[in-house]
Amino acid sequence: MKSDHKPVLCVVTSHPIKGASGVPTGFYMAELTHPLKILEEAGLETVIASVRGGQPPVDGFDLSDPVNAWFWNETDFQHRLATTPPLSELNGVDYSAVFFAGGHGTMWDFRDNLDAQRIIREVYENRGIVSAVCHGPAALVDAKLSNGEYLVNGKNLAAFTNKEEDEVQGTTVVPFLLETALREHGALHHEAPNWSENVVTDGRLITGQNPTSAHGVGIALVNALRQVV
Repeated sequence: MKSDHKPVLCVVTSHPIKGASGVPTGFYMAELTHPLKILEEAGLETVIASVRGGQPPVDGFDLSDPVNAWFWNETDFQHRLATTPPLSELNGVDYSAVFFAGGHGTMWDFRDNLDAQRIIREVYENRGIVSAVCHGPAALVDAKLSNGEYLVNGKNLAAFTNKEEDEVQGTTVVPFLLETALREHGALHHEAPNWSENVVTDGRLITGQNPTSAHGVGIALVNALRQVV
């Protein structure tokens, strides 16, 4: 990978609770660590940020996953999480790509966040790559380009499906259904069977359906960055 690439911004949720259910949530650990490992092994610099800054809540904390365990025990990952910058302090033009990790917390603080929308617009309109996995595409739902068009309008993408949300009994918990919201703004949503890998690339938009797709999103992101002049 070219050394002159700008860093990749990896964004996680700051929201710790699944709405009125009171059930703890946050960002899904493997959906950050698996793409992160692919990016960093390719020689790319990465920055981990969160909506509000500081320590984000972790969901899916599973150290039997060797990638999770390696980051948690062998790197400065814990320190990086504890000191994440807030999106309000960042500018999209400083990054070659932005990646939004999933986890149910995103459903409460990604969609409406104006800084997330701004960074998406800045990255995309500066010829950068926008990517997300699982519930991470919640950040894309209301993101608009400078011409007022929804970014997802007419774009092929993947995201956590309504069927998957139903299977995890989240349909009545989340504030909206991600697949439905993306379709309402013109997205061409591509669905694979529950929990199977599904990565969709449409130009400079790369998305994945679920945790199984996180590794593939990382690979697709690296491949896309290799093509950036």
